[in-house]
Amino acid sequence: MFLTMMKSKVHRATVTQAELNYVGSLTLDLDLMEAAEILPY
Repeated sequence: MFLTMMKSKVHRATVTQAELNYVGSLTLDLDLMEAAEILPY
């Protein structure tokens, strides 16, 4: 079974949370994630 991990890039979205000590860590609104079909990782 194959799973696409990176299918798109989100532009002009509001980041609602970030962990400053971890590169690449951020939190997106659940509605935005569902609309873009992004799964949490």
